[in-house]
Amino acid sequence: MLRLDNELRPYAWGSTTAIAELLGRVPSGGPEAELWIGAHPDSPSRVSGGRGLNEVIAEDPDQFLGAGSVAAFGPRLPYLMKVLAAAEPLSLQVHPSLEQAREGFARENTAGVPRDAASRNYKDDNHKPEMILALTPFRALCGFRPVEQSAALFEALASGSTHDDARHYAAGIAAALHGAEPLRTAFAALLAGGEGLAAVTSGLRAVVDGLTADDPHRTALEAAAGLQDKYPGDPGVLVSLLLNLVELTPGDAIHLPAGNVHAYLEGLGIEVMANSDNVLRGGLTPKHIDVPELLATVDFTPLPEVPRTPRQETLLGQEIFTPPFREFALQRIELRDAAEHLAIRQDGGTVLLVVRGALRLDSPQGELILQRGESAFIPASEDPVTAHPAVTGATDDDGDVLAFAVSTGLGIS
Repeated sequence: MLRLDNELRPYAWGSTTAIAELLGRVPSGGPEAELWIGAHPDSPSRVSGGRGLNEVIAEDPDQFLGAGSVAAFGPRLPYLMKVLAAAEPLSLQVHPSLEQAREGFARENTAGVPRDAASRNYKDDNHKPEMILALTPFRALCGFRPVEQSAALFEALASGSTHDDARHYAAGIAAALHGAEPLRTAFAALLAGGEGLAAVTSGLRAVVDGLTADDPHRTALEAAAGLQDKYPGDPGVLVSLLLNLVELTPGDAIHLPAGNVHAYLEGLGIEVMANSDNVLRGGLTPKHIDVPELLATVDFTPLPEVPRTPRQETLLGQEIFTPPFREFALQRIELRDAAEHLAIRQDGGTVLLVVRGALRLDSPQGELILQRGESAFIPASEDPVTAHPAVTGATDDDGDVLAFAVSTGLGIS
């Protein structure tokens, strides 16, 4: 078992306190957006001596990942775990399918686009299905609303606007949503921008203020007005009205397959994804936006119900979140008493993070004690591994432990 040192990404949208409070350390003083735990080559976790986990795994993939994982996903850790803390909205984005990622990555390589170029769409050849488990109240945009709901929102926006250009523009989007290929047409029109869009977004707050508290359109329009406060005139402000607004309570999880347009708005969560950094953006960002590539990647199927990730109590004694992706499954491990213990679910290499208490991991090859905020990689060959509270007798709540672990989804029916 290998203790890990993980890289913190200081994106501007990150909270200055949430990750530090979760892990029990002093805040850095700047935004702390994502803690990466895994073997992605851009920000691999480090083992003793400073070597990247990706380098260690590459020396003996069968030992570290297991033959089944190598056969299914190749000689690399198939997932990436993150602690994500959004104080402000992330970019409106979509992730490609595996076939799109492979083709796009090869195309940009052939064209000689540097891998770190700001205009590059594909950073690697992998897809990026993902899941977010809320640790605090968490808000997100996820997938397209039913078309009739979006049309009603733009009709309400048109009727509530006082500027002629705003009324005309919002009514035009509503009309598009009653026409052929409604979501593709409306989405493309919004990304194209224009003076009418600027008139609508600048008047959003006034429209919201004119609604009654129980107006059925108020929640969505108020969320859009909040985005306008952060990103004035950005097309993503109105694109949000095409998308489902999701409110998660702690313990809820959603998963996002390829082609799903989404944006995390605020909250703290455990995010898990396939081991990729491929992101195509559509708004709420100063970063590169490639509209034709985006339109070729988006799944325009309406999503009446956001895909909540199923969870189950396992025979091993922990909760396991099982999205319909083979690359990963997330375990929530909670031990309330010093006498409790459970076997870690291992199916390939496993990463584990402790967020409360101290945990002792036992295997036939030895033991490893992790304090709050510490993490480890468990090789596939080091099996079985049992988790126990690391009891010291120093406090009354000794034995109260919470940890999260990720292994592959192979073997889950």
